[in-house]
Amino acid sequence: MDTKEIMETTDKYYLPVFGRSPIALDHGEGVYLYDTDGNKYTDFLAGIAVNALGYAYPPLVKAVSEQAAKIMHGSNLFYYEIQAKAARQLCEVTGFDRVFFCNSGAEANEGAIKLARKYGNSKDPKKFKIVTAKDSFHGRTMETLTATGQDHYHEGLNPLPEGFIYVPFGDTEALEKVMDDQVCGVLLEPIQGEGGVHVPPTGYLEKVKELCEKHDALLIFDEIQTGVCRTGYWFAWMHSGVKPDIMTLAKAIGGGFPMGAFVVQERLAHVFAPGDHGSTFGGNALSCASCYAAIKAMKDLELDKKAAEAGAYFKKGLEGLKAKYPDKVKDVRGLGLILGLELAKPGASLVQGALKKGFIINCTAGNVLRFVPPLIIGEKDIDALLKGLDELLAEF
Repeated sequence: MDTKEIMETTDKYYLPVFGRSPIALDHGEGVYLYDTDGNKYTDFLAGIAVNALGYAYPPLVKAVSEQAAKIMHGSNLFYYEIQAKAARQLCEVTGFDRVFFCNSGAEANEGAIKLARKYGNSKDPKKFKIVTAKDSFHGRTMETLTATGQDHYHEGLNPLPEGFIYVPFGDTEALEKVMDDQVCGVLLEPIQGEGGVHVPPTGYLEKVKELCEKHDALLIFDEIQTGVCRTGYWFAWMHSGVKPDIMTLAKAIGGGFPMGAFVVQERLAHVFAPGDHGSTFGGNALSCASCYAAIKAMKDLELDKKAAEAGAYFKKGLEGLKAKYPDKVKDVRGLGLILGLELAKPGASLVQGALKKGFIINCTAGNVLRFVPPLIIGEKDIDALLKGLDELLAEF
């Protein structure tokens, strides 16, 4: 198929739920993507924070190919060496004791919410409330969409699941007002991604932890976008030292292969009895092979340190653009290689302008350019994007 036929066929048969850019991607290598017309793009989106190792990373390709030739799926009614290795590795790198593998971030959050509810019910049948933040994003299932603190995602879907309370992100007083002994869990992103790249104020997460302990509520961190080296630490909670009771993961842990997980401390290991939770595809051999290879590569390459260094360099450049265009750029936010450039007006035109210049970027929350490139991005490619953004902002 040529590009025109690919687009027309997709538009004819696929549900029209995505706003797609008018290119058809064919393959990638390193931090570069190539479309079906042969055009090259430097990727600052990484499949929405998924492809931390970029594209066609040889050890990852080898691991997936070799596993596919052995067994891809056999169900969780049996044991698999690669699942055992991936489970041990993820527990070791996270510092948690138990893991459950699933297929997506939404499933990971769904499982965490379910565990918190089961935990609360064991204390008191009325202990079922979940507190989340406004402008959060936690998934597309009915439960995780309800947990998402953005009204426009809820429109037309009533009745929504009950028991969710929303408070402003970073506001300890607002949280304190809604916390009581009927709250079984507090679900937060340590850095809000889809909501506009918001970093919480110093001391906020510490106060959240304190309130959770006071009311025997589980602290759940959604690290689906921020986890595995993205922020300059292995996990974003490490910036504050506030370790949650449950952490949800997805995106980069599969190295580009669909995979999600949640990890828990040992004291929560038996909240679920056999049969209380499960997954047909979750933790299949192929996804575990990809996860194991991806995490190993991130450790070997020390991508946490590289993300911190590249992120600091990138952020300094974005702050330079803010200083140059104070009437057009309102703020620069983020840590490591999850960065946001808040604009004074909607940024969709800049996304398309960047695409024409050979850069793949993203706009979220209407006016925030979000940069979540592969963690192997180098200064040369960052400089090229900054130059392109400078030219675009001059005409914006």
